[in-house]
Amino acid sequence: MSGLITALSQFTFDNEVQRVFHGRGGLFQGEEHLCLDWYPPVLLLTSFKSLDEPEQQALFTAITEQYHQQADSKELNLVFQHRSGGQTVTELVCGSVPDNHVVTEQGALFNVHIMRGQNHGLFLDMANGRRWVQQHAKGKKVLNLFAYTCGFSVAALLGGADEVVNMDMSKGALSIGKQNHVLNNLPQGVRYLGHDIFKSWGKLTKLGPYDLIVADPPSNQKGSFVATKDYERLLKRLPSLLAADGEVLLCLNAPELGCDFLMQQVSETAPQLHYVERIANPDIFADIDEQKSLKVLRYSMA
Repeated sequence: MSGLITALSQFTFDNEVQRVFHGRGGLFQGEEHLCLDWYPPVLLLTSFKSLDEPEQQALFTAITEQYHQQADSKELNLVFQHRSGGQTVTELVCGSVPDNHVVTEQGALFNVHIMRGQNHGLFLDMANGRRWVQQHAKGKKVLNLFAYTCGFSVAALLGGADEVVNMDMSKGALSIGKQNHVLNNLPQGVRYLGHDIFKSWGKLTKLGPYDLIVADPPSNQKGSFVATKDYERLLKRLPSLLAADGEVLLCLNAPELGCDFLMQQVSETAPQLHYVERIANPDIFADIDEQKSLKVLRYSMA
């Protein structure tokens, strides 16, 4: 666990939500199963393989000792999530988790819920994508597909977007998204559509065209989106929703599918879209094979 503890020893415990250690990138031999995140004021340790009791306790002890060397008298709030064999178990190791847990990213506020499920309300590897949207949304109409808890929408409106349309099948996720907009004093200029995207093209077309579309679908979620068969269906429709000089961010977080998969899909299905760049991931998410990490590709109609 030397990589994790070294990363922790160099970490600054400020008010910004962020990843502390990214073992999943494969750069730390023997620690590929471990990740550590800072959701102020809570540390979240995640293991993607089964750990026996002595292994768990060794990790907890090392993290506790290192934390107290840096944070002095501040209480350690530590949560451990174990994912293995299709099961997810989350436990509070010590301290506490706020009932209304709000974190800050780049000046924006977000509700998170780290004690339930694998998705905590904010995907930390997408921080640069949200930053890019905030920097380029001024005066634009934005369509946020697979909106989840509307992180891109918050970023767009903070960046001066005229209007954002959020669509997601999960009304529960959109409800949290509404709370995120209230947290950031952004009650105006936003819509929330709790629909199946593939059954709502007419509605989306009526509300368009859009200057910027963000598509951040799950990579393999039965009943919602499976990238290998559904990205093509999505891409067939996107050009007709875009303004003449519109742009789109296409996101894919499937380790088994690289940029070539997505670029080929665009070339064959939506040749009107022209590749501009790949938005870099935060440095902490460096991967031994960057094709396995999060892909955020920027395309333009111009």
